[in-house]
Amino acid sequence: MTTAQPLDVQPTPLALLLLGREADPRSERGVECPGDLPSPSDPDLVARARAAKERLGDRVFVLGHHYQRDEVIQFADVTGDSFKLARDAAARPEAEYIVFCGVHFMAESADILTTDAQAVVLPDLAAGCSMADMATAEQVAECWDVLTEAGIADQVVPVSYMNSSADIKAFTGRHGGTICTSSNAERALEWAFEQGEKILFLPDQHLGRNTAVRDMGMSLEDCVVYNPHKPNGGLTAKQLRDARMILWRGHCSVHGRFSVESVEDVRARIPGVNVLVHPECKHEVVAAADYVGSTEYIIKALEAAPRGSKWAIGTELNLVRRLANRFAAEDKEIVFLDKTVCFCSTMNRIDLPHLVWTLESLADGKLVNRIEVDPETEKFAKLALERMLALP
Repeated sequence: MTTAQPLDVQPTPLALLLLGREADPRSERGVECPGDLPSPSDPDLVARARAAKERLGDRVFVLGHHYQRDEVIQFADVTGDSFKLARDAAARPEAEYIVFCGVHFMAESADILTTDAQAVVLPDLAAGCSMADMATAEQVAECWDVLTEAGIADQVVPVSYMNSSADIKAFTGRHGGTICTSSNAERALEWAFEQGEKILFLPDQHLGRNTAVRDMGMSLEDCVVYNPHKPNGGLTAKQLRDARMILWRGHCSVHGRFSVESVEDVRARIPGVNVLVHPECKHEVVAAADYVGSTEYIIKALEAAPRGSKWAIGTELNLVRRLANRFAAEDKEIVFLDKTVCFCSTMNRIDLPHLVWTLESLADGKLVNRIEVDPETEKFAKLALERMLALP
């Protein structure tokens, strides 16, 4: 009997990162939060947060993303989606500190759009976005090389979703592309097709596919998926040349959970239910739904819904639960589309102890967890954002 020899396998940088054995300063994955956090069981947390915020006064402006916990949202000066919040921050130049209760790429966008005199702070540096992490600067640069070798790079216009890192936004700006949100993706794609024949859509394949096929009448055959973990993205040069939409293989870990079975199940359980989902959901889920739209669209649709109507919502659970409570008095039945509880795990890293620690540190004159985008990256990322802002 022979003895098995150890395999000479070296872990990849990504594997080491996931195992917690290496760190990547440009990554949105786990970074330790310095300092001693208050205990989550401290009964005075709410009072401490309120007191620290009052000490700071107009020097601080707290932004709360829709997916945040209620315990955090109660201290937000404004709430909204990622881009709305970044613009709100830019509209408050008198605020010395912008405390962004969201995730890393959102804080980066706020830093890009605010003045140099303002400091953008993320209460927990480990609050990242799995979708944004699915496209790194090195991977996208390699993809562009593949497009160049296929002879089509000069025909391709990159369009990057707001849910991307500053590095990816800067790549987009350097290559003549624009940023989009889930609200204006169709306008962004229309603009991009006026500039070139093909689009490289980063990093969410589902938003790109749903916008192209559902909203713009393209076919699924017009779309190919570029997998950064395969040679040449797993595509032939012919496939790249024949495609109109080159979709990055990325997705939202929350919205990707919803399935056609979820839709069928809720229709069977709740007769007459309206199924409303976010366009980050899979194409087959979007096709099975009654309504599709961004976070802001979802909120407005429920505001306008008639009394007594029934809704199953396919988006993050914190928001769905908040909306269900808000409209209960109007006899609107609002349920989560999936039976499985599904919070955005990285967004939920921002909790009351982290917020209290952040506000008290700032009130004591200690700047913590500042998010800064380097000037070169900021220059081209801002160019891509400005192209979006100029869209008709």
